[in-house]
Amino acid sequence: MDLEALMLDCRNIARDHGWEADCRSRPELFSEKMLLIISEIIEALEEYRNNHIISEIYKHLYNPDKPEGVPIELADAIIRILDFCAANGIDIVRALELKMEYNKTRPYRHGNKRA
Repeated sequence: MDLEALMLDCRNIARDHGWEADCRSRPELFSEKMLLIISEIIEALEEYRNNHIISEIYKHLYNPDKPEGVPIELADAIIRILDFCAANGIDIVRALELKMEYNKTRPYRHGNKRA
């Protein structure tokens, strides 16, 4: 599945389950959606802090059908991002291409930052 098809699938699943992400018609949703993306990254951090191996996917203790782990939380973040892009008419494929091309022109470890 290509990224555009995956993005539309994320939007359809979210919409079918009652989640709205269109900030063009409801601008007040923007902050909420950004924070929900961040929350998935924080959940990935918490999985790591709870001593799970970075690549580990395991079953939820009380719901064995639900996968857990750093990869799952990162997948949740990507799903939220792709859903947001689809709901708001963002061409994320083009944005990724543009940003990656620009990154190729940047100097080695630009900004002299630690990480």
